[in-house]
Amino acid sequence: MTEIKNRRASTPEVREAQLINLAYNLAEEQLREGTASPSIVNHFLKLSTQREALELDNLRSKAKLQEAKAQQIDTAKENEELTKAAIEAMKNYSGSQ
Repeated sequence: MTEIKNRRASTPEVREAQLINLAYNLAEEQLREGTASPSIVNHFLKLSTQREALELDNLRSKAKLQEAKAQQIDTAKENEELTKAAIEAMKNYSGSQ
């Protein structure tokens, strides 16, 4: 594995990201070489399963949101038509043309 010299992190968050990146690089190298431990393999298998579940939930949420927006538009159109009809009925009732 090639050593990559990183600059000193300016914040703990940046340092954590650097370490995570190094761990991922090492895991990737081990997976490619076939030397990864079963725990590393399982970790990435679980990630893919969790990610898939989250993506599916996200798609379902987006579909529900789109459906709600469509219903809201339909309701607004119906309300507009009812309002126009009520105004027209009041005009006719009062004798206006």
